[in-house]
Amino acid sequence: MAYETRPQPQPQPRNVTGWVGWVWFAGIIMILSGLFNAITGMYAVIYGDIYVQTARRLLLFDLTGWGWLHLAFGILLIVTGVALTMGQTWARIAAVIIVMLNALSQLMWIAINPWWSLTVIAVDVLVLYALIVHGGESREARV
Repeated sequence: MAYETRPQPQPQPRNVTGWVGWVWFAGIIMILSGLFNAITGMYAVIYGDIYVQTARRLLLFDLTGWGWLHLAFGILLIVTGVALTMGQTWARIAAVIIVMLNALSQLMWIAINPWWSLTVIAVDVLVLYALIVHGGESREARV
């Protein structure tokens, strides 16, 4: 009796580049940025009177209001960053929105802490690039 060997289907090549590491980097940076935002926000809420020696109103809120906003962004960034490192698709979409809002909030915070705000905005732009252009690769790289 002759056995017939059928050709085994070849696995499709993945479209994964080195940028998948940048997507995971974006998730880790989001967690770190979230921790920094939470610490900055808590400090502004608790010690709002000594955080800055200049005027206390920034556009819509006083320093304490911005502190609460940064604390909320920090928590959102941490949760979304953890989900992003696990390859969750919803996290990629949420991360793009949250990182854009974080960059805008840093732009409004620039009068209080200019060098830090500019640094965070630059990192947010890098994170956005990795998520938007190469974010789909993290789903493909998941095992």
